[in-house]
Amino acid sequence: MFLESLSLTQFKNYRSEQLYFDSEVVALVGPNGSGKTNLLDAIHYLSLTRSAFHSSDQHSIQHGEDFFSIKGHVQRLGKSHTLLCAQRNGEKKVFSVDKKPYEKLSEHIGEFPSILIAPDDTDLIREGSEFRRKFFDSLFSQLDRNYLNTLITYTHVLKQRNALLKHFAETRSTNPDLLEPYTQQCIRLGENLYEKRQAFIRDFLPLFTARYAHVAEDQEEVAISYQSDLEEGNYAQRLQEAVSKDIQMQRTTLGVHKDDYLFTMNEAPIKRFGSQGQKKSFIIALKLSQFETIKNDKGYSPILLLDDIFDKLDDKRIGHLLDLLANKQLGQIFITDARPERTRQIFGSGANPVQMIQVQNGSILSTP
Repeated sequence: MFLESLSLTQFKNYRSEQLYFDSEVVALVGPNGSGKTNLLDAIHYLSLTRSAFHSSDQHSIQHGEDFFSIKGHVQRLGKSHTLLCAQRNGEKKVFSVDKKPYEKLSEHIGEFPSILIAPDDTDLIREGSEFRRKFFDSLFSQLDRNYLNTLITYTHVLKQRNALLKHFAETRSTNPDLLEPYTQQCIRLGENLYEKRQAFIRDFLPLFTARYAHVAEDQEEVAISYQSDLEEGNYAQRLQEAVSKDIQMQRTTLGVHKDDYLFTMNEAPIKRFGSQGQKKSFIIALKLSQFETIKNDKGYSPILLLDDIFDKLDDKRIGHLLDLLANKQLGQIFITDARPERTRQIFGSGANPVQMIQVQNGSILSTP
């Protein structure tokens, strides 16, 4: 997959810009705060219909304006496609491919995939289970449309069940007949998601351990363990028995919405015992395994977005990434860097030509 051009209108700090790309490696260089990461986020929008950095599309509309639009021309499997994402204040977001709008944005997920490696990725290790579930749900959803639809339905049913539990608590009255349909749907959908997550992580783990061995030169034994309430058996009965507790807590206390993925190194939690370098290697291996999994499934490479990675990696880890670049294993790559001389030094002798694009205060300047 290859992004040929990108057009922005009133998107974040870009009034109106159009960029053309002619290389598999595109370096976006310029001072911090100039808008380099915003360009990566625009590509992320075209891939996943949403920002990588915030949940509200309103934050992507340029200050003082009432809409933004992003357009991209993409080559995929020998065919050219035009992708358009537009958001106007107070209206439903519009997303189309070749001028055909989607009825549901979820229909686009997985069609034009991208992988982002960013400084905040270490939150996957540091923060709570929600971050890890979101990462794997995003990956699995790009591989399996049925998984995505089941997840969307489960999330909707769970919200309805929780609202009813809150109503019971506030009114101090319970009607089991009203709650039962939501409980049964949570059981059916939750068991489906549990089985799919088990299967996905089982296939993902060998790729991850192999990639970590390459990045870290096989110095530690790493693993990812899937943890779920459903592992304890008889989930249906336990969910029924938890109704009193659920009413008291005003939320559903058991289910796949509480699942977690335990990251370990040498059988110990990497969050507690891993060094900064080991955590960086873990995240890089995780993201590159995500890339490889999607590539193997789709038959083409996702676009790889690398945000400010040179300041976060040591020479050894950068060297391993360059090995992959030299072998053309990663497809088209967009890299941000505040120091253009560093980018030239790193990629100047590589096998792939590098397209340098200078960014300054939301404007695209001449190639440095």
